[in-house]
Amino acid sequence: MISLNIPKIRCGGCVASVEKAVLSVDPAARITADVPARRVEVETTATAQSLSDALAAAGYPVQEN
Repeated sequence: MISLNIPKIRCGGCVASVEKAVLSVDPAARITADVPARRVEVETTATAQSLSDALAAAGYPVQEN
């Protein structure tokens, strides 16, 4: 399980964009988003770096803990 802090996630549309970016890296990933906490949990075989890169490219950079 990979936990990501994504400050720009603010609504359902943001969640859809984040999901699309994650699924482009790992189509089998399972994603849980907590919009108020601006946090996403991803169950995946992909690396955190590959997810971070895809999210940054989609306009949702990951903030380090």
